[in-house]
Amino acid sequence: MHFSAASLLLAIAPVCFASKLPVVDLGYELHQALSLSESYGIYNFSNIRYAAPPVGDLRFRAPVSPAKNRSEVQTGTQGRVCPQAQPVWSEEIAPAFLVSALTGTQFNQSTNISSYPYVAQPQDPRTTEDCLFLDVIAPKKIFDRAQNKTLVPKGSLAPVLVWIYGGGYTVGEKTSYDPRGLIQRSQKNGEGVIYVALNYRLGAFGWLAGDTLTANGTANAALHDQRLALEWVKENIHLFGGDSERVTVIGESAGGGSILHQITSYGGKGGQLPFQQAILQSPGWYPLPTDEQHEASLQQFLGLLNVSTVEEARKLPTAKLVAANAKQVYRSPYGTYTYGPAVDGTFVPKMPGELLLEGNFHKNLSLMVGHNSNEGLLFTPPTSINSNSYASLLEADLPDIQQNVTNYISNVLYPPVYNGTYGYTNPILRFATTIADIVFQCNTDYLNRAFHNQTYAYLFSVPPGLHGSDLQYTFYNPAANSTVTSKNVALALQDYITSFAETGAPRSSVGPAFEKHGKEQQILNLGVSNITTIHDPTANPRCLFWQNAPYYQHS
Repeated sequence: MHFSAASLLLAIAPVCFASKLPVVDLGYELHQALSLSESYGIYNFSNIRYAAPPVGDLRFRAPVSPAKNRSEVQTGTQGRVCPQAQPVWSEEIAPAFLVSALTGTQFNQSTNISSYPYVAQPQDPRTTEDCLFLDVIAPKKIFDRAQNKTLVPKGSLAPVLVWIYGGGYTVGEKTSYDPRGLIQRSQKNGEGVIYVALNYRLGAFGWLAGDTLTANGTANAALHDQRLALEWVKENIHLFGGDSERVTVIGESAGGGSILHQITSYGGKGGQLPFQQAILQSPGWYPLPTDEQHEASLQQFLGLLNVSTVEEARKLPTAKLVAANAKQVYRSPYGTYTYGPAVDGTFVPKMPGELLLEGNFHKNLSLMVGHNSNEGLLFTPPTSINSNSYASLLEADLPDIQQNVTNYISNVLYPPVYNGTYGYTNPILRFATTIADIVFQCNTDYLNRAFHNQTYAYLFSVPPGLHGSDLQYTFYNPAANSTVTSKNVALALQDYITSFAETGAPRSSVGPAFEKHGKEQQILNLGVSNITTIHDPTANPRCLFWQNAPYYQHS
């Protein structure tokens, strides 16, 4: 679903000789640009350290600021990727089942995850636990303007777009997508944006939780990684020509879900957020509301390491932890990844939907939210073809759900009626619709209502509208042989994103006016043949039901 572009911006030609590339003084270190792309007019400052190595005693803890190191100029030539892990269902079963479900052909593959022998996953050669680095991609004219004046006027600092990648909270890295087309589009139609992309810890390295961990560690360490990186942007981006008071965070899937957890962090307390705007694309995660779930994953991980305590796990070599994380995530139940944001009582005091409903979130923000027309199918198991399996599949995904709640969901909210009345025409799409609501699209509805419908909301419906299929549109680059069904949709989406970052109001020279969600609950539908305004399909009773988190016993 998310692929690596390891050579991103490293092989751009022509580039300046290293001695001519600018150096930025960050105080704790000196960092030189890795390259200048003459054709795009952008500097690439790559692999800037924003945190101390999260190893040894800092494993499974919140990150800390880096130590001072001014003995040599850093060039960022060494790539950095956090340890990764993929579930077997996403690699071995889902691709064939998706084809079957979309074409109506027969599916004959085994769906028993335990029947697939574990095969050690090859790690990217750039993989290291010392992975808390970020990239700054700055248009040359913006960067140079900031260097040429002793005191840069506020009006000449540029807006900043900070990318937080998705990937199920177990895969992903900062150079997964090439931002050159997006940056170029921002320069063509506006003042241009500075683009920042950050790494955060994945799987067990970043998302362990539970009482056993919090007694001697930090739950959801990855959320703290993201926050520290965003604080770095706030403090340092002016050195590259960026305006710390015009920072927009953008993320898709786990990236969007992470941003929602930042918006609801500490229940809206804990000081001002280090960003002013957010674009959440298909914000998603599987609900992990109970300590029992967190503790079970932690104990399973420790068991795979053959240790009994977190302290012992901290003393093991990286290779052992990488192997245990990969093995654990590999066996994740279909459609899930084992890890993700967990309710920890502090950074995540409750499920974000509940916090938004109660008014306990950071409110002084401007938001754009988006979801796709077919979010759930990618995570829907082949066993859903049998209508009778619906309730058991639901209970597998939501283990603490009560029987009466399951009955209500199965018979009232998503009844086995396949004439299209409820938006699905077969058992597979019935479960896919349920997953889409719980995991992805209702999150956008919660935000629209929490922000009094003063948000900008869009629906990406270019067929087949699968989860993640909008990413090639966000990062469309006509010069890089990008293949998209509708170039117009790609250009319009890029316009909306970059103009929102610049002014807080999305607009496009090739797309229609983008109005706020408003009392009419309207949403911009990015369709394959045209872009129109429609009523928001997430503004429905199902999302009102899910927002109360009815799948666990509230304390």
